[in-house]
This record gives sequence, C-alpha cells and structure tokens, in this order.
Amino acid sequence: MDDRQFRTAMGKFATGITVIATEVEGEVHGMTANAFMSVSLDPKLVVISVRDQARILSKLQESKIFSVNILAEDQQEVSMIFAGQLKDRQVEFDHLDGKPVIPGAIAQIACEVSAEYVEGDHTLFIGKVTDIHLEDKEPLLFYSGKYRSLKEEKTVTI
Repeated sequence: MDDRQFRTAMGKFATGITVIATEVEGEVHGMTANAFMSVSLDPKLVVISVRDQARILSKLQESKIFSVNILAEDQQEVSMIFAGQLKDRQVEFDHLDGKPVIPGAIAQIACEVSAEYVEGDHTLFIGKVTDIHLEDKEPLLFYSGKYRSLKEEKTVTI
C-alpha cells in the first residue's frame, strides 16, 4: 500500500475538527487537528497527535500546556487559518484556566501535559484535563477530504 491509499483510507473516518493551542511567553500558537480522543474518565485524560514537522511541537514541549477547541459548524474559517490555508487572518483568544482557547468553540478543554510518546512520525501528548467550557452548537466535521456538517433528519410519524 502506498501513502496516498493509507491517507484515503484514514479519511473515510468522519471526525470533528479541533484547534490545538498553547502559549509560550505570551504568544499563542495553534494548529488544526482531527487526531484527538479521550483516554480516561478517572483521571480525566485526552490525547493529541502532533506531526514531527509541526511548528507547534516544540512549543508544546516547552509550555507543557494546551487546549483542545472542538470547532462549531460556523468555524470553518478558523480551521483553515490554523491549517495554514488562510495566511492573512488572525484569531483572538480567550483563556480558560490559564490556557488559550477559541471563543465560540463547542468545547474548550484546558489541559496540562502529563506524558508524551514518540510514535512513528508523530508525538502523542497525554493531557490531564484541568477545566472545560461547553457551548450548545453543532460541530464542524471532516470526511473524505471535505468539511461537512450535521443535518437533522425530519421524521414523519404516520
């Protein structure tokens, strides 16, 4: 199997879209990611996966903190900014438990790095969740290389 076939197969898994953010010396750094999952309820842990070439990697290793911002369906532009597709735009950040977070995200999850593991061409960061803020909105989704959204089906009772 070649790299393209592997990427295509992985793209068949529908995911939400997150922006991972960290702060070093007052400067916020972020990246769009869909490699995120919960790990444990007790203690509350999540994991993010960061490619070796990502500029944010050294920032995460230095700061030892991050937030996971699960984007709402109206935040496609935010996703594109942190994916490097829109270079001339900026995003303002709020803070949650001292970690930078994106206003309007459906979930803001503040974390402290509890462990990191190098696997293949990525580093996995285990984050201990220190605070959460939730919004009641629909998520922005990604499937097969395209942005998607949930559509509520109308059911008719006969």
